Amino acid sequence: MINRRIGAFLLAAMTAFVLPACGGSSGGAAATTAAPAATTAAAAAKEETTAAPAAAASGDVIQLKLGHGQTEAHPYHLGAQKFADLVKEYSNGTIEVTIYPNATLGAERDMVEGVSMGTVDMTITTNAPLTNFDSSFNVFEFPFLFETEEEAHKVLDSEFGANLMKGLESQNIKGLAFFENGFRNMTNNKHEIKTVDDLKGLKIRTMESEIHIASFKAMGANPTPMAWGEVYTALQQGTIDGQENPAMAIVDGKIYEVNKYLSKTGHFYSPAELLLSNDKFEAMTPEQQEAVLKAAAEACEYQRQQAYEFNVGKLDTLKDNGMIITEVDKSSFREACQAVYDQYDADYGEAIREIQGMLGR
Repeated sequence: MINRRIGAFLLAAMTAFVLPACGGSSGGAAATTAAPAATTAAAAAKEETTAAPAAAASGDVIQLKLGHGQTEAHPYHLGAQKFADLVKEYSNGTIEVTIYPNATLGAERDMVEGVSMGTVDMTITTNAPLTNFDSSFNVFEFPFLFETEEEAHKVLDSEFGANLMKGLESQNIKGLAFFENGFRNMTNNKHEIKTVDDLKGLKIRTMESEIHIASFKAMGANPTPMAWGEVYTALQQGTIDGQENPAMAIVDGKIYEVNKYLSKTGHFYSPAELLLSNDKFEAMTPEQQEAVLKAAAEACEYQRQQAYEFNVGKLDTLKDNGMIITEVDKSSFREACQAVYDQYDADYGEAIREIQGMLGR
């Protein structure tokens, strides 16, 4: 399921440093929305790191801290480990990465802000929190944008994805790769969801994404934005009826203990970006930069394969733990969500049509 052209394509582009590892992009996305506080802090951080290139050139080992919000069993962590191993090898031991899972360095949005400010070296984040730093990434938040992983990879690994990642540099963020969460499915503790009508009135936890919220409203649900760390308790206490996530996150978060029904809606495809402080990247020697990009490309390919296998295999785990898995006819959900595309056409219509053109639609 993995695009084997990623490595060759990336290496050809490395000399220009415009294509993030295992990622790509194009110019049709909406204009960048800066986070003022992060921008100010990033500028200050840049001043403080002026002398860093000399330190890197002296042969000192660069120590990087990489934070993410999932457990050690999650494909985020597996991808991070692969990156750490490869970058140490390719840099001849001059770059070492220490991984901090389980939100040790903060929630996803906090870690992205930390990368921008220079207080966190690296992170892996779900796409939605990144939209607070560059609204162009909202293009990947639209429902039913992709039908398969291959379609998503085709866009992410193109010039379109590369240009999106390049835009993050104004926020002091170097986008290295589009890792993968996969397709998100709905769970709840009320009843099976087979058509969009079955969603009416259900309180569904969403990420803090205005497009996700608009999508669930269009489908008749009552969207409730909430941090991931609060979801299990909210389901347990009945504050919400359900949530939506890829299968691997549903297993990782033990959602099967508090939700009985899972519907394979696949309504959102969720990439996950591997990010590095741009100041840290610019402080490296050209050889070290090349090592980082090469390691990110290979780790990306590996992580996507792990994510795919997890999402397929974990459905059996969920069944074994008592969840009822329901196949759905997606047509009614797609029809309801067309209103979201219409609502945001002025901001993202051009980019969406560019993606659709790439996919032959």
